[in-house]
Amino acid sequence: MQKYLRIIYCVTICLVIGFLSGKVTQSSIATWYPTLEKPFFNPPNWLFAPVWTLLYIFMGIAAGLVWNEINSKEKEVKSALKFFIIQLGLNALWSYLFFGLNNVFLAAIEVILLLLLIYETYLKFKPINKNAGYLLIPYMAWVSFASVLTWSIWWLNR
Repeated sequence: MQKYLRIIYCVTICLVIGFLSGKVTQSSIATWYPTLEKPFFNPPNWLFAPVWTLLYIFMGIAAGLVWNEINSKEKEVKSALKFFIIQLGLNALWSYLFFGLNNVFLAAIEVILLLLLIYETYLKFKPINKNAGYLLIPYMAWVSFASVLTWSIWWLNR
């Protein structure tokens, strides 16, 4: 039972971070964001919430799976979860930089750092629990796309 509770706990934390990040974006989505020039591949606004919700669930499951290995690989698990927490914080920071401060350039720089930390988290998760590593692949793919999108928006609005 404890294994499932850890996963539920991690999923809940990720969803709360996602919810709070969404709160930061709400006012800018209606006011500032529509004024920006966007590239042709910019997804419709309605797509972001379901994609991020699914990614936060995957991230939480991945973290829970790694946490469940604490008894057999304590040092590796603690290190991996530290990277996870840092990247989760950077994930939330991106929303604040982009939508809260309306600073596309700073968000564009930060999203590259975020992507690198997600990759490092993936590298730490995979040897502990392969499925946890695999669950981070869609997140890495989406943040890679978000990186290109953020830089493109900056370029078009510099």
